[in-house]
Amino acid sequence: MEKIVGLIDAPFTPFTAQGDINLSPIPAYAAMLVKNGMKGVFINGSSGEGYMLTVEERKALAEAWMQSVPQDFKVIVHVGSCCLRDAQVLAKHAAAIGAWGIGAMASPFPHIGRVEELVAYCEAIAKAAPTLPFYFYHIPAFNGAYLPMPKFLAAVDGRIPNFAGIKYTFESLYEYTQCRIYGGGKYDLLHGQDETILPSLAMGGARGGICGTSNYNGRCLNAILEAWQAGDLEAARRHQLYVQEVINVICRYRGNIVGGKRIMKLIGLDLGPNRVPFQNLTQEEEQQLLADLNAIDFFKHCNTL
Repeated sequence: MEKIVGLIDAPFTPFTAQGDINLSPIPAYAAMLVKNGMKGVFINGSSGEGYMLTVEERKALAEAWMQSVPQDFKVIVHVGSCCLRDAQVLAKHAAAIGAWGIGAMASPFPHIGRVEELVAYCEAIAKAAPTLPFYFYHIPAFNGAYLPMPKFLAAVDGRIPNFAGIKYTFESLYEYTQCRIYGGGKYDLLHGQDETILPSLAMGGARGGICGTSNYNGRCLNAILEAWQAGDLEAARRHQLYVQEVINVICRYRGNIVGGKRIMKLIGLDLGPNRVPFQNLTQEEEQQLLADLNAIDFFKHCNTL
């Protein structure tokens, strides 16, 4: 099964001021990501407020992205849901529209507390689209599924034929590396923490990742990979530290989903507000965010339209 090389973006979902999905920015959004070096998108995930969308909205977004990207640009559709049958419907839809792959995080309800429960959940979804690569999205901070991923891989191995790998969004580089070397590197381990891409390259041998801050800082994230591949550790370290400076800013503005989405407006692509219960930035906060970004010369580094 093909392993992803390079960075996949986790895009935000555009909304109107009234809170409806807004498909009109997606062609320009897709063109911007391509221009700034992204290799694909992982849509309807956490950055995209996927669990706050209806099934029909998620389908419409998937279709819009498929219609807006070049042929070699990978579209991976997050199909996870608290309702397994909805997840299966979305998986079948992703296959029908020609998506490159699907993924699912552990359902936040009911709480998944055992490896076998997680395997059964993933197996049921993957079976709904057996021709597509399936990725498990490991982000336990969102769903409390703090399960050992090496044991998960061992349980999945030979049981889910289209299991491709893990989007690994957790702090343990040791466990990430254990997953990378499982079965002689059998599965694709996509790094999911923008603040530790360089350590994952150096220690874990990462080749690809799925990023949230790449929506607006993709040039700098790609520069880490380019410097590492060129053997320029100092440049790679410099770019990684700058990525962390940007993340330090967004952490003051309710993180990537809220603060990061407002940055898109500041670089010229207004994607609208977040859905309730997210607390959107006030105009005063937006002005302070702008000042904080200017203080680190962000607009000399950020993505360009």
